[in-house]
Amino acid sequence: MLCLTAGALSALLAADAFTLAWTHSIEQVRWEEDWRVVGDRLVLEAARIRGTGAGMEAPAGARLLAGVWHYRPHLPPQSVLRLTHSPHAAGYEICRSGCAALAALLPGLASEAVIEISPCR
Repeated sequence: MLCLTAGALSALLAADAFTLAWTHSIEQVRWEEDWRVVGDRLVLEAARIRGTGAGMEAPAGARLLAGVWHYRPHLPPQSVLRLTHSPHAAGYEICRSGCAALAALLPGLASEAVIEISPCR
């Protein structure tokens, strides 16, 4: 299970794997990260960038497949992901069998908030 929280708001999602997606605010390019729940941690397994631009160069070892850069980030397991929700950028999406805006999963979310994603304890 995944726990989503933002202040007093919370939601539970039945998922042991998910994709976190967002659109870069300047370049308007989609980013995607594949995460898996392992015990009480989140493990980043793979990532994709659907193009390049200022500050968005693909990392060394990335492979370009059908216009999308695929790579495996080197990040230790995380206990929580903290995401800034802002009216100045497109919102984050969480994808399982389909995608949903995190703001839609947390009705009443303030226009500026920090959303936390973590394995439920």
